[in-house]
Amino acid sequence: MAVDLLLGLQWGDEGKGKIVDVLTSNYNIIARFQGGPNAGHTLKFDGIKHVLRTIPSGIFHKESINVIGNGVVVDPVVFIKELEGLDQFNIDYKAKLIVSRKAHLILPTHRLLDAASEASKGKAKIGSTLKGIGPTYMDKTGRNGIRVGDLELPDWKEKYRALANKHEAMIAFYNVDVQYDLEEMEVEFFDAIERLKELQFIDSEAYLHQALRDGKTILAEGAQGSLLDIDFGTYPFVTSSNTTAAGACTGLGIAPNQIKEVFGIFKAYTTRVGSGPFPTELFDEDGEEMARVGQEFGAVTGRPRRCGWLDLVALKYTCRVNGVTQLMMMKSDVLSGFKTLKVATAYKYKGETIEHLPFNIEPENVEPIYTSFKGWSEDLTKMSEASQLPKELNDYIDFLEKELEIPITIVSVGPDRKQTIFRD
Repeated sequence: MAVDLLLGLQWGDEGKGKIVDVLTSNYNIIARFQGGPNAGHTLKFDGIKHVLRTIPSGIFHKESINVIGNGVVVDPVVFIKELEGLDQFNIDYKAKLIVSRKAHLILPTHRLLDAASEASKGKAKIGSTLKGIGPTYMDKTGRNGIRVGDLELPDWKEKYRALANKHEAMIAFYNVDVQYDLEEMEVEFFDAIERLKELQFIDSEAYLHQALRDGKTILAEGAQGSLLDIDFGTYPFVTSSNTTAAGACTGLGIAPNQIKEVFGIFKAYTTRVGSGPFPTELFDEDGEEMARVGQEFGAVTGRPRRCGWLDLVALKYTCRVNGVTQLMMMKSDVLSGFKTLKVATAYKYKGETIEHLPFNIEPENVEPIYTSFKGWSEDLTKMSEASQLPKELNDYIDFLEKELEIPITIVSVGPDRKQTIFRD
């Protein structure tokens, strides 16, 4: 058996959680491979909206096992609150949710370090969510981190104290005003640790290898989006992990030749949260309308998302980097009512016309070149079959498929799991 992979192709917030939820019935195991609780996966069904931050999006299906892989960073406090949010739905997460021993822990001082680092940057800040993600990955690569498996060792609190002391010295070095009471934060942290230890810890790479040998089907779930990848994103305005397909291999211990389908999720337009370049960003009524209709606010932070037309240059780039085999277009319904739609098909870059994503896409270097399309006025949210989609939307889809040379197999026409149209 092979592993299928699902990831975002833009700056995150593409709707990955919904599609994982829709596809989960096809898989025995859903495995999250990177990121931390700065990622919010929104699911909606039975009239209820759910926001997951660390837990894989298959948790609401009774048949699936959900794995938090070694590439994920876990904040025990946030994680336990997330579990408590599932209690009302009678989910047996002790049986359905397992955690890699190699996943790293976010400490209270990681969050404080994040705040101090961001404050020290002034106007140059990158728009961190201040969840401690970056400092945790820094300790991981610096070989100082504390992992879930360390909690099974008798001396783990000594490791914790040594690292927390180091962090406090670093916070003082930044010389910014960060007020905190670490003792108070630690009470909540250590309580969450004890509850985390009630879950099953596994050697996840061995578990997944055996699952494949046993004929189990696995869907690897990514967080954030490809343009936030630490290597291939719009650096330095990126996250701290590999959000692209390669991250599934290192974040789960899966070999590249075990990956079969790569599902790429993208919005019918483009959004971005936080700082960083955004060539197709709109500052007019069209951008405001996208944000209003699409309810473009961060699932975790509540921050408003910047909106703009679909950037095909960037989308081609992320399709190639990830080896995407199937595309899934989200939020098509948001574009209903626009008389004209635009897609950036090339850039003017330093006096040249280019069709690839260059090293630097800051606004002084890049000007998008658009192709226009006639819009549609029909309400897509009540449609359930591909044959019902308006001609103008089909023309839009056909153009994208031709340019990207990848089939668009799913079109989402609303937030509910039922508002999903499968295309041949």
